Amino acid sequence: MELCSKEAVKYVWEGAIPLQIHLHESEVTTLPPPPPILVLGSRIGYLPLLVPLIKPHFSSTLPPGTDTVWFDYKGLPLKWYIPTGVLFDLLCAEPERPWNLTVHFRGHPGDVLTPCEGEDSVKWSYINSLKEAAYIINGNCKNVMNMSQADQLELWQSLVKGNMDGYLRISSRLKLGPLGEDCIVRSASSSAQPRQAIGEPDFTGSGRPCHLSFKCAMKTLLPKIFFEEPLVDDHEFLREGETVGADSSYGDSETIGGSWNAQAEEIPFAGQPQVQLLKKSKIKMIRIQGIELDMDIPFFWVVNNLKNPEYFLHICVFIGTSTDQSTFR
Repeated sequence: MELCSKEAVKYVWEGAIPLQIHLHESEVTTLPPPPPILVLGSRIGYLPLLVPLIKPHFSSTLPPGTDTVWFDYKGLPLKWYIPTGVLFDLLCAEPERPWNLTVHFRGHPGDVLTPCEGEDSVKWSYINSLKEAAYIINGNCKNVMNMSQADQLELWQSLVKGNMDGYLRISSRLKLGPLGEDCIVRSASSSAQPRQAIGEPDFTGSGRPCHLSFKCAMKTLLPKIFFEEPLVDDHEFLREGETVGADSSYGDSETIGGSWNAQAEEIPFAGQPQVQLLKKSKIKMIRIQGIELDMDIPFFWVVNNLKNPEYFLHICVFIGTSTDQSTFR
């Protein structure tokens, strides 16, 4: 299978979600209240980037005060630094179209949500995520740190405007891909230590990167569906000497199904009890970029073609139990 598919990448960049955005009733000062506004939100974009479209629609009814814009879905404050498509995939197991969100210009919930000061906040959050991905993939983030201000601005503006070709032209200089069949999976938590400190080489500029950057923390985010017990059988998902955890890595040329069977069902931790899902828990669905993929697709292909512009692959897993359904990113 080819490493990269421009058609698949184009699908990611053109993905959008119809949004119906309501102003929170506590901020309505006129009668009749303003109708909701319908906008199309880019899946790879961020909710605060829609504020210039949204505010003029509601400005005549807002109460006096300083804007501190935030969004919620059914009362849940939404993290503005997570791509819109990922939020939608996480919160809508059954796709809701249009997706009904509520916008607030006052009363920011600072105890549960980091404030967003506008587009600059989103831009620097994106750049920091890009640095993190570069560190995971290459062992350092020199290429991102050494970008000129002009290149940083062009990269960001390409994302904001949905200019895929402009983005690819700049991002190709960062040497973060494509990833090959010999790649291994490495989670975001792996960036806790410098790679050289644990005996791994610096891959920057030495050929194709061989680590994947993806975000997941199943045991941390869903502790109630896990329990610990000693290893009870001799079935191993990792080769001898390989471990999963703060320094996670998997075997070569894995499929989506293979990676996630290891991740979600049974993972031996070096020097720790085996972690398993409760027998009543079950993975009901895995969604990436809004689609449920064939589980036999090689994982390196998924990362190369379905990752977000900050070079993270966001995998949404829906866990079903006998009583409820949970999700995680």
